[in-house]
Amino acid sequence: MFVVALIPVVLGVVVGWGGLLGWREKLPRDRGAGVRTDATLRSDEAFRLGNKVAGLPTIFAGVVGVLAGIAGLVMPTTAGTIIATLVGVVGIVALVLAGGLLGHRAAQSVPAPAATPAGCAGCACGGCSLSSAASPQGA
Repeated sequence: MFVVALIPVVLGVVVGWGGLLGWREKLPRDRGAGVRTDATLRSDEAFRLGNKVAGLPTIFAGVVGVLAGIAGLVMPTTAGTIIATLVGVVGIVALVLAGGLLGHRAAQSVPAPAATPAGCAGCACGGCSLSSAASPQGA
């Protein structure tokens, strides 16, 4: 039963570390971790804010996992270990989902980046046909 009790501990450490990185704004956008919704992925600022907001609940999810694993280790019966493990895993999932929802909502408050015109490479050189078509001739 020792191995069963370690499941929420390992999950808690991984989830808590991700939450800490998000809260400290150190979570890289290109690694596949963090709150990854349409709202958070539309810009670097939205990703940063969404994961900062989700960071604290995610850190607490990690703490719940570690505490549940410790509780499972000190349980005198196998049933107690399994119950502590299940409570810990459910707690982790619930807090991570709640944090993700909060992060998604926070990211929705960030204005969307300006759209790049079709055919423009985004270099702001002023030489694309769309910018010259918008300016008056001979100016």
